[in-house]
Amino acid sequence: MSEMKTAAYICQGCGIAERLSTKQMAVVAQKEGKMQVVREHAFLCNTEGVQMIRDDIAREAVTHVMIAACSRRAKTEAFHFPEITLTRANIREGVIWSQPESDEVQEITQEMADDYVRMGCAEIKKMKLPQGAPNKARNKRILVVGGGMSGLTAALESAEAGYEVVVVEKQKELGGWAARLWKCVPAKSPYIGPADTGISALIAAVTGHPRIKIHLNATIAQTGGAPGRFQVQIAGESGATTTEEVGAIVQASGFTGYDINKLPELGGGKSPNVVDQAGLEQLVIEAAKQGRPVRRPSDGGKVRSVAFVQCAGQRDGSGKHLPYCSGHCCNTSIKQAMYFKDANPGTDTAVIYTDLRTPGMGEDFYRSGQNKGVTFTKGAVSEVMTDGDTCTVKFKDLILDEEGSIEADLVVLATGQVPNSGVNIDIPEEEQAQARPVSILNLTYRQGKDLPQLKHGLTDSHFICFPYETRRTGIYAAGPVRRPMDMAQAVEDATGAALKAIQAVENASLGRAAHPRSGDLSFPIVRLEGCTQCKRCTVECPFGAIDEDEKRYPVFNESRCRRCGTCMGACPVRVISFENYSPDSIGSQIKAVDMPDEFSEKPRILVLACENDAYPALDMAGMQRNVYSAFVRIIPVRCLGSVNTVWITDALNGGWDGVMMMGCRHGDDYQCHFIKGSELANYRMSKIDDTLKQLGLETERVTTCQVAITDSARVAQLINDYAAKIAEIGMSPMKGFA
Repeated sequence: MSEMKTAAYICQGCGIAERLSTKQMAVVAQKEGKMQVVREHAFLCNTEGVQMIRDDIAREAVTHVMIAACSRRAKTEAFHFPEITLTRANIREGVIWSQPESDEVQEITQEMADDYVRMGCAEIKKMKLPQGAPNKARNKRILVVGGGMSGLTAALESAEAGYEVVVVEKQKELGGWAARLWKCVPAKSPYIGPADTGISALIAAVTGHPRIKIHLNATIAQTGGAPGRFQVQIAGESGATTTEEVGAIVQASGFTGYDINKLPELGGGKSPNVVDQAGLEQLVIEAAKQGRPVRRPSDGGKVRSVAFVQCAGQRDGSGKHLPYCSGHCCNTSIKQAMYFKDANPGTDTAVIYTDLRTPGMGEDFYRSGQNKGVTFTKGAVSEVMTDGDTCTVKFKDLILDEEGSIEADLVVLATGQVPNSGVNIDIPEEEQAQARPVSILNLTYRQGKDLPQLKHGLTDSHFICFPYETRRTGIYAAGPVRRPMDMAQAVEDATGAALKAIQAVENASLGRAAHPRSGDLSFPIVRLEGCTQCKRCTVECPFGAIDEDEKRYPVFNESRCRRCGTCMGACPVRVISFENYSPDSIGSQIKAVDMPDEFSEKPRILVLACENDAYPALDMAGMQRNVYSAFVRIIPVRCLGSVNTVWITDALNGGWDGVMMMGCRHGDDYQCHFIKGSELANYRMSKIDDTLKQLGLETERVTTCQVAITDSARVAQLINDYAAKIAEIGMSPMKGFA
């Protein structure tokens, strides 16, 4: 390993030299930071500035570089030096853009910049250049679980991109729900009527593709391993198993229609003339095969009138039925009403809805239904009464504000989608037993057999930023198992999941992390001789990346790891770290700040900001010139889950007057990019009151807040409010002992 040689580069551009003394910052880097090479430059990010750094790397054998310029989130392409270790001190957004242009605050603004230089110099010396995970996994085959529209699309897209694919379908034929439809809702203009599903052509393309292998009448008996080296046992109809080795998995296990028998008040299970949307498709297909119109199921009589009841067992606020909208149902009812109108314009068709939702084509399809004579009634159905061969739909007309009823030969209930997700690890075992779930993947992970789910059974994911990613790295959800959707959306969803699976196998083959730190070559390193076997890292890892050996020491599976650092934050003895992110790299920054004495009236407030939401919000606050207190010193962290309580203790012991942690929203509607990190940090910090009391400090000196990436104005206000609170409490009594 080459000897460490450090260099600091101070940028004068973007107004930095006009507001600050870059010469003083250079002196700080040289004398206090002990950097071996220190240079100033008018514009570091231009060709000349970048070349200066490259020349020093080549000629001066510089191995560790600290750049004091703009935010680490800016100019990443210009400051890309993969052969050396690099950190950035945020002088532009974090200092001059967040502080007022006034001679009165010049001194404290300069102090702020000098501290960031000190912190950057301290951090870089505790960092190493990541070499990538040593156990590189090179299998690039992709397993697709499910042979419906989503699964077949994911398989075909992956194969067309040049990857081998294995498809597992539990039925004896491919096609899933799409194969049980007579027609589908049109996915392109002119949206005038039901369209061909296209499933036959898709099945032909998949079965005829040389890179796709298919297992029918098969299920997954066991899934072990990790991205790039999953080992999947596939059980055939006879019970015999075969093992397939794959690099990534797409779960496209689809959905089951909500049980119509749970809706007796709407006639479900009481009369054969009350069917769900899937049941109507069967009636239409049977009629088409026999060359006749759809007949009334009870007696084979003529169907003169059909009523479509929307949101049947959906959007239910009582907790008894599905609370969500399944997305496709309104368009599906319009399509099915057209079945009857196209066959016989004289058939009365009424769609009773509370809100009509037609995603994908605006109102075109709805207008087409109107033009064909479909009646749309805004109403809330209270009851479907069955009497012999006819049904009476009772409802409240929401426009006329009066009770009404419709007699129909056939009633169709839009019952919604229930995801086929498998076992939910987050519900009690007794409830699982009552639900009798069937495992889809049969994972050998310590956290459970299937993918973690949201409270309604949909596969858990970061809905906004990473919709396909589940909490099991290298396993992606696609189609209605992820969220309710129509066929066109399922096709698009499957394509996205296939692309993410491809990204996963490529990253695994290079020893790099997947989302959200895609391309990160660092990986967790544990010093086992100091491990107390407390198991906190194995339990708290949100992604199942840590197991235990026979001696109960943690075993890290690097290709499952997302590099969030939650294990590092959990470790009470600080034996877990990353080459470029560790307890020392953050701790050294906390200790590097020039701490004013207790009589200076210059408090120091440490802000540990999540790099995914809070830190970008702080950058945008600077860009928008939202001024916040110059007494804060901000350190970006990978996730609040990576924050070790020792940093808080060290800060307080070192004379910091307050510690503010900024993370993503947690809870059921979490926005944490690492799922549980913000929640875990909040839990850990709730227990720090005892430490504060032991130190004789007020509990208000440590606070945690939730910040969204859009909170650029709010984040500045949060800092200012907290700075005012610290001023009210007073300077820390620990300064005299620092």
